[in-house]
Amino acid sequence: MSDDRWRSPLGTRYASPAMQTLWGEPRRIALWRRLWLALAETQRELGLDISEHAISQMRAHVDDADLAAAARYERRFRHDVMAHIHAFGDQAPAARPYLHLGATSAFVTDNADLVIMRDGLRLLLGRLIAVLTALERFSTRYASVPCLAYTHYQPAQLTTVGKRATLWMQDFALDVEEVWHRIETMRLRGCKGTTGTQASFLQLFGGDHEKVRELDRRVAAKLGFKATYPVTGQTYTRKADSVVLDALSGIAQSAAKLAGDLRLLQHEGELLEPFESEQIGSSAMAYKRNPMRSERISGLARYVMSLPANTAQTAASQWLERTLDDSANRRLTLPESFLATDAILVLATNVAAGLEVREDVVRRHVSEQMPFMATERWLMLGVEAGGDRQSLHEVIRQHSIAVAEAVSRGEPNDLLSRLAGDPAFRGVPGSMLGAELDPANYTGRATRQVQEFRDEYLRPLLARAGPLAADAESAEVVV
Repeated sequence: MSDDRWRSPLGTRYASPAMQTLWGEPRRIALWRRLWLALAETQRELGLDISEHAISQMRAHVDDADLAAAARYERRFRHDVMAHIHAFGDQAPAARPYLHLGATSAFVTDNADLVIMRDGLRLLLGRLIAVLTALERFSTRYASVPCLAYTHYQPAQLTTVGKRATLWMQDFALDVEEVWHRIETMRLRGCKGTTGTQASFLQLFGGDHEKVRELDRRVAAKLGFKATYPVTGQTYTRKADSVVLDALSGIAQSAAKLAGDLRLLQHEGELLEPFESEQIGSSAMAYKRNPMRSERISGLARYVMSLPANTAQTAASQWLERTLDDSANRRLTLPESFLATDAILVLATNVAAGLEVREDVVRRHVSEQMPFMATERWLMLGVEAGGDRQSLHEVIRQHSIAVAEAVSRGEPNDLLSRLAGDPAFRGVPGSMLGAELDPANYTGRATRQVQEFRDEYLRPLLARAGPLAADAESAEVVV
C-alpha cells in the first residue's frame, strides 16, 4: 500500500473483484449514461423531436465517461449529477439540449442503485449456489457416517456428518428462495419526475397520459425490469433497500451458523477447515491451527447483520416526498453490505469445498458416548426380561453418573460391564446388551433425509433459481 489514506478492507482484502466492480464509480456512471440514453431513445420513439444523430453520439460514449472532467465540473457546481450531465454533453454535443429532459437527479441515482442491487443480488445468488453445491458434495459423501449430535452443546443422540450438513444447507437454501424472490420482484423507479407526479413528462407529451405511462414502461424494459414502482415521491420507497438488506442479513445469519458450528467441531477435532501448507496459525504458538476463515465469516456476518438497522431507520424517517438525510447513509450502507456479504460467501464456499473430516476422531467420540446412547434400549430389554421400569431407570442413572465422572478423568466407558454385572439386569445376557452398541442403529432416518433433502428440495430449487444467478467466478481467499 503506497497510499497514506485509509482504505476499506472490504476493497483491499475481502470482497471479490466482481462485486467491487459492480459498485465502482465507472460502472455507476455508465449506468447513469444508459439511463439518459434510454430516456432520450424512448422520448424520440414516442414523438419528441430528438435527432438520431444526438442518440448516436450518446450511444458512442456510454462507456467512456471522463471522470476527471466530471470531477472538475463538480468542484464548480457542487452537484454530482449536473457535473456528469455537462461532461456527457461535452462528449455528445448534439444531445446536450435533450440530456436529462424532464428528469430529476433521482432518475439516474435511484434507478442506477436499483440496477446495481439487482445485479449484486444475482451475483450473490450465484455464490449461494456455489456454497450449496460444495455442501451437497460433502453431505452426500458423509451421509451415513455416524457422529454425536449435541443439544446444549452436550452429547445427546447420534446423527450423521452428512445430515448435520443439511442443516447448514437448508438455511442457505432459504436464502436462495429469498434472494430469488427479491430479484424477481424488484422494480425500477422509472420516470416519475421531481416529486413523483410525472408533471414534467406530461407537459412534454402535451397532456398525453398514456405516452407518459408508456415512457415509464419502456425505460424499465430497456434496463431489464418487468415493472416500475406504481407511485413514488422524488425517490423510490426506501423500504426497498430495507428488504434487500434483510435478505443479506439472512445470508449472514446462515453463514455465521455454519462458521460457529465449524469452530466448535474444530475444537473437538472432528472437522477442520482448509489450511494452507505454509499457513501460520499463530505468531507465538507455532503448533496452532486456528479456524481463522470461520472466525472471519463470523466477524463479517456480525457486521452485515448490524446494517439493516440503518435501512430500516432510513425508510422510517423519510419526510413527505423526500429528504436528503438518506444519501450519505446509503452511500455507506448499500455497497458495504453487498461487499461484506460477497466476502462471506466467497469464504464459505472455500471452507465448504475444503472441509476435512477426521473420521477416526468422530468414531472415538461416538464410541466414548455410545453406551449412554444405548441406555434406553437396555432399559427396554430389562423390562422385557421381567424388570421394573422405574427401578431399572434408577440403576441406569446411578451407573451412568459414575461412569460419566470416570470418563471425564480419562478412564474408559465401562457402563456395559457395570450393567451386565448388576443384579437388576441378571435376566439380560451381556451379549444382548452389547448387540445394542452398533452406532448405525441410532441414526434414525438421517441418511435417507440427506438423500431426500437433496433430491426433493435442493436440486429442484437450484434448477429454478439458477437461471437468475450471475456467474459466481472463483475468488481468491486472503488467508
